[in-house]
Amino acid sequence: MKPIRLADKLAQFSTHWDPHVVADYNDNDVMVVKFQGEFPFHLHEDTDDFFLVLDGEMTMDIDNQSHTVKMGELFIVPKGVTHRPRADQECHVLLIEPKGVPNTGDPATAAPKPRI
Repeated sequence: MKPIRLADKLAQFSTHWDPHVVADYNDNDVMVVKFQGEFPFHLHEDTDDFFLVLDGEMTMDIDNQSHTVKMGELFIVPKGVTHRPRADQECHVLLIEPKGVPNTGDPATAAPKPRI
């Protein structure tokens, strides 16, 4: 057991929309990711989607609404709700999701989740 410096983990990659597992929490992956631009609209049928903004600012689009999520704020998208995260400038985000859940809701289009 030792502390995990999220800034150090984020410094290990430069890609966007590419989650990296930094820890395990019960049966969940704790991940860091960099957002910039728009992610496709998608949904998760069986799980909520957890976003905690570590640095910067993101927007969560749901239906005809846009929600700004700033550094230090979290946003949870309920299961079954179509959504799209986006960020005009690079944004650093912590994600928590059950192991094996694809980030797009579809295993065919999901990004791999390397461990760092």
